[in-house]
Amino acid sequence: MQRKSTKEKQISSLKIAMLGHKRIPSREGGIEVVVEELSTRMVEKGHHVTCYNRKGHHVAGAKFDTEHRKNYKGVRCVDVLTVNCRGLAAVTASISASLRAALGNYDIVHVHAEGPAWMCWLPKLLGKKVIVTIHGLDHQRAKWGKFASFYIRTGEKNAVRFADEIIVLSSSVQQYFLNTYGRKTNFIPNGVGRKLSRPADRITGEWGLERGSYLLYLGRIVPEKGIHYLINAFKKTDTDKKLVIAGGSSDTDAYMEQLRTLAGGDSRILFTGFVQGRLKHELFSNAYLYVLPSDLEGMPLSLLEAMSYGNCCLVSDIPECTEVVEDKAVTFQKSDTADLHKKLQQLCGNPQQVKQYQDEAADFICRKYSWEDVVNRTVALYRRG
Repeated sequence: MQRKSTKEKQISSLKIAMLGHKRIPSREGGIEVVVEELSTRMVEKGHHVTCYNRKGHHVAGAKFDTEHRKNYKGVRCVDVLTVNCRGLAAVTASISASLRAALGNYDIVHVHAEGPAWMCWLPKLLGKKVIVTIHGLDHQRAKWGKFASFYIRTGEKNAVRFADEIIVLSSSVQQYFLNTYGRKTNFIPNGVGRKLSRPADRITGEWGLERGSYLLYLGRIVPEKGIHYLINAFKKTDTDKKLVIAGGSSDTDAYMEQLRTLAGGDSRILFTGFVQGRLKHELFSNAYLYVLPSDLEGMPLSLLEAMSYGNCCLVSDIPECTEVVEDKAVTFQKSDTADLHKKLQQLCGNPQQVKQYQDEAADFICRKYSWEDVVNRTVALYRRG
């Protein structure tokens, strides 16, 4: 294959700004993972990408703060003005990022999430092509107050009105935009890469966990994830396995306390707090079962990751989960603690069934979702028209 000349690369390369995430590199949420994967892979393809990062502390606590970088794997990183308090951090960061992106020398301004899309009219007004990715219907999330919900809903409407293209991560959200606004959107799901399994080492030292000795929830600790259903169902389950709840709160400290109270004196339930790096890899690698009991999702990256490690998964039957797993995981009725308990008891008592799902999970999910495909389709969308 003939290599492109330097001049051809310059002609074909795009100048891209991304905003709406907290910061990269970060595991604070799914949006941060998506922005990191897209931006770094686009740079590898010869594009110029700037990510506008939020200032302030990690949502799980200052101890998880990392050094702010000006460059990450070739991606230019710019910290933007942020009022670091609940309810204002996201708003002020997205406004200041939108202003800088609108005034910058970019071909594309790619906005992630509904709230940050509130300002998408500004880069559009100044001649930029605007792409908005809807990672989920954020105005439905329980943690937001009236002002935040209004701001996010207005961001959704501004995306419909001003964005050149809208990306959605599930067919159900695609149908929502068509039914609600008559707006056609582009379905481009998230990707995942095959993960190497890690033996239980640090998790044994930290928490006494061995391979296959625990059920796992790993993700943000927010009400729409349905962790309260999981704790209630698990407490009724006859098993000597532990339930590991791994994740940090995201402006939801009261919900975390509610969960700890709900767990009560059940010594089988373990809260690890936010995990990353080796601990996260080991938890995914050695779980007996991964459970995602969500009431609301965009496209759950944690579920893709869990399957990429070869986990048997038990998920709520919302479309955003069932579209991902098809027949390669077990489902229960959304919000139904009794049905969740029934499925937990069934899987805890049937390791052969669990092994069958484990054997098929990684090949299935890695064939179905590829970051390379996601990046290629996204860049093609940038160039459309």
